[in-house]
Amino acid sequence: MPPSLRAADAPSIAPASTPRRLATIVVGLALLALLAVASLFIGSGDIPPAEAWRLLLEGDGSSNAVIVREYRVPRTLLAIVVGIALGLSGAIIQAITRNPLADPGILGVNAGAYTAVVLAAAFLGSSLTGAHVAFSLAGALLASLVVYGIGTTGPAAGTPTKLVLTGTAFGAVLTGISFAVTLTRPEVFDRVRFWAAGSLQNRQFDTLWAVLPFIIAGVALALLLPRALNALALGDDVAVALGSRPALTKLVGVAAVTLLCGAATAAAGPIAFVGLMIPHALRSLVGPDQRWIVPLSLLAAPILMLAADLLGRVAVSSELPAGVVTAFLGAPVLIALTRRKGARGL
Repeated sequence: MPPSLRAADAPSIAPASTPRRLATIVVGLALLALLAVASLFIGSGDIPPAEAWRLLLEGDGSSNAVIVREYRVPRTLLAIVVGIALGLSGAIIQAITRNPLADPGILGVNAGAYTAVVLAAAFLGSSLTGAHVAFSLAGALLASLVVYGIGTTGPAAGTPTKLVLTGTAFGAVLTGISFAVTLTRPEVFDRVRFWAAGSLQNRQFDTLWAVLPFIIAGVALALLLPRALNALALGDDVAVALGSRPALTKLVGVAAVTLLCGAATAAAGPIAFVGLMIPHALRSLVGPDQRWIVPLSLLAAPILMLAADLLGRVAVSSELPAGVVTAFLGAPVLIALTRRKGARGL
């Protein structure tokens, strides 16, 4: 870990018991494996599990083989990768803003990605077959740069409150622009509506390969931060006294969130509540130590994404997008969190 991001002398945070943490890891790995296998066997085509397994290993050029190998496999991998990105970005942004109700979209990343795709579909004729990934990532990056630039200059520069307010305000502006375009251009709405709902349906390997380098880079940055985030939770002044550099920590954290959330949005569209729910669930299981919360987000968030995608496949005959399922699950959780006394801060 670079010295600039390390807070070696930070006081230890009261841990959850080691058996509970180990049990969380074991149960999580088992659930992830089970859901990943189920994702390969459940879906369109009415293919028996034994036949799906054979086609997965061998393939025979049939339409069923195409469904299993070219659609179910990349869809399963994307659910895992997108889950990792959203869970990690949620843990990072909550730690940076010291706000347990923060969501990755709070920096305007989702709104920037969505607006860029809408504008591309409206004025460049993008069919969203692959070009939307580049536009989505560019929009997410631009939104993050604007929010971070405004949030770290002027009075109260760099404070969590200013970053949150700037991100919320700029995100609202971008959302208004995208709504104006889609309401006045119905053909644009038709192009983006399935992507905007947050869906993994019909995603293939080209989408996975397009976003994977950005997610890997975001994961690498995120895994540098846990100790510095523990120090940051004590306040900027205390973090400095402990040898940490809060400004650098926030900059690296924002860069990680931009890469992770931007790539996830590019791949699957805006998916809400995953980044909100996962860090909360982990804090209740393993305690507030970011050295556990950040890496365990790599395990827990894909479980939620796979479960939401599977539930969407079997809930109705026409299939619900994963983003709709996470919204149904997340809204009651958000209401419960806002009613808890402990949800006021980290």
